[in-house]
Amino acid sequence: MHSHFHAFLRGLAARSAQLLSASDLARDLGVAVNTISAWLSVFEATYQIVILRPYFANVGKRLVKTPKVYFADVGTLCYLVGLKDAEHAAAGPMGGAIMETAVVNEVVRTLTHQGREPQVYFWRTSRGTEVDLVVDTSLELVPIEVKLSSTPRPSMAASIEIFRKDLGDRVLKGYVVHPGDTRLPLSPHAVAWPFGDF
Repeated sequence: MHSHFHAFLRGLAARSAQLLSASDLARDLGVAVNTISAWLSVFEATYQIVILRPYFANVGKRLVKTPKVYFADVGTLCYLVGLKDAEHAAAGPMGGAIMETAVVNEVVRTLTHQGREPQVYFWRTSRGTEVDLVVDTSLELVPIEVKLSSTPRPSMAASIEIFRKDLGDRVLKGYVVHPGDTRLPLSPHAVAWPFGDF
């Protein structure tokens, strides 16, 4: 069981910022789906992972229903996938997932420290249009896209514009969070925002 659990940790880390299928993970590890579900429940309850559920509203689009998973500690995530330094973490195939994990955790921590229960989701249509993070303030929605490029471009805000078009005036200005230091408008309803300014 110890080796299965260790493989579970590594498998979960490799899926950070991705859609999470407990049955796929169970099949890959050769353990029961119920075991994977129990381990995920314990990890979520003890704040080791953040599970983002998809945001739904009454729109006619077919939306993805599978949740996404994020490790609550980027250092633990990097250790489990075998990354030893920041350069390899940023430049490697996990770079985008690590950046997205860091942003999701920062938003969740900020809301928690403000004494608010984080109501955070992601939004993805069946055609693949996605907003990485949607913060629901109960009155309004704040869409956030995460990009690894430190040179933001208007095209990076396209999914935020689609999200606003689909969900209407309840959607506030969105943010494209990136590792650079540029803050500028990218579209009518989105601005580039440096991760360092969070």
